[in-house]
Amino acid sequence: QVQLVESGGGSVQAGGSLRLSCTVSGYTYNTYCMGWFRQAPGKEREGVAVIDHIGRTAYADSAKDRFTISRDNAKNTLYLQMNGLKPEDTAMYSCAAEPVRCGLLPSYKYWGQGTQVTVSS
Repeated sequence: QVQLVESGGGSVQAGGSLRLSCTVSGYTYNTYCMGWFRQAPGKEREGVAVIDHIGRTAYADSAKDRFTISRDNAKNTLYLQMNGLKPEDTAMYSCAAEPVRCGLLPSYKYWGQGTQVTVSS
């Protein structure tokens, strides 16, 4: 059992920054890999960034130079620092945990409810 709760979403203007947080409770040994995913209206859910249990990361091309994923295992918290936000970043952002695999495909076992990010021009 893993429970995930996101926070930190909001509305910002293009070029602004946000930091998303995801708190983890339950069986934390099932969080070998954690990731941030997003889904915009009418589009499929896509992986934004992932991080494994020792801090190795991978990013979608669209996020590579602007976003940073990190985790604080002592606090059981996952973060996504988003800089230089663009209108196309507007989406519902969800955190997820997976006990076996680690990748950008949205096939994770545990999911949070999501937090909305809206970027205006």
